[in-house]
Amino acid sequence: MTKIVDLSHLIVSDPPELPDFLRSEVSYNDHAQGAGEFEQLLGIDRSLLLREEGPAAERLSIGTHSVTHLDAPYHYNSTIQGRPSETIDELPLEWFFAPGVVVDALEREDGDAVTREQMQAGIEAAGHELEPLDIVLVQTGTDRLYGRPGYMHHGPGVSAEATRWLWEQGVRVMGIDAWGWDAPLRIQAEVARERNAPGILWAAHQVDLPYSQIERLTNLAALPKTGFKVACFPLKISRASAAPARVVAIVD
Repeated sequence: MTKIVDLSHLIVSDPPELPDFLRSEVSYNDHAQGAGEFEQLLGIDRSLLLREEGPAAERLSIGTHSVTHLDAPYHYNSTIQGRPSETIDELPLEWFFAPGVVVDALEREDGDAVTREQMQAGIEAAGHELEPLDIVLVQTGTDRLYGRPGYMHHGPGVSAEATRWLWEQGVRVMGIDAWGWDAPLRIQAEVARERNAPGILWAAHQVDLPYSQIERLTNLAALPKTGFKVACFPLKISRASAAPARVVAIVD
C-alpha cells in the first residue's frame, strides 16, 4: 500500500495588514454568478442550464512567498558563484521528486539554528544514507503556529554551515516546517546590529550556493524519518524568485 501525506498548508485569504508579497486572497463566484457569466458569454438563458446553475469559479491573488513554497537561487542574490542566479522556472524538475529524510529539531529553541554537526547527527539518527538529490526536511514543530501573529518570529532555522554541508553532499532541495530556512530574521537582525557585521542576517539564504528551499511545510510528524519520496514541483512562473507548490510525501 502507498500512502500520500500532505505537507502543504491550506491557501486562505490573509489579513490585509500583511505585506503584499506575503498575502493570499481568494475570491469566490458561486453557481448563480456562473450562470450570469454564461448568459453574457454565450448569449443564452440560464434556463438552459441544469438547475439554472453555471460554473463556480475562484480568483486567486497570491504572493510567491506567501504559502508553502519553494525558493529559487534568484531569491537569495542576483548572482551566485559568479553566475546569474536561476529563477524558479529554470531549475531542473529532477530536483523536486526524490527520496526524503526528516531531521528532528523539535527540542531546539527559537533562533537556535541547526549546526553542521547536528544536521549530520540528525540524518544518522534517522537511519538514512544520504545520496545526491535527496530532499532533507527539518522538523521544528513551528507549523503549529501557522496563521497566528508572530509566526515568522519563531523556530530554530538552519545555519549557513549546515546548508553548505548539505549542498556538498549533493542535496539541492531542503525544507523546513517554519516560516523560513534561516533562524527568525528578527533574532538574526539583533545579532547583526550588535556585531555590526555582514554574514549574520539571512546567512543560510545568502550562502552563495544554487539550491532550492521549501518553506512553511506542515505535517512532518506524520512521516517516518526515512523511506519515503517527496514530490514538490513548483508552479512554472516566468522569472520568479519562488513559487507555491503542493508538497506531498509518498510513503510505501
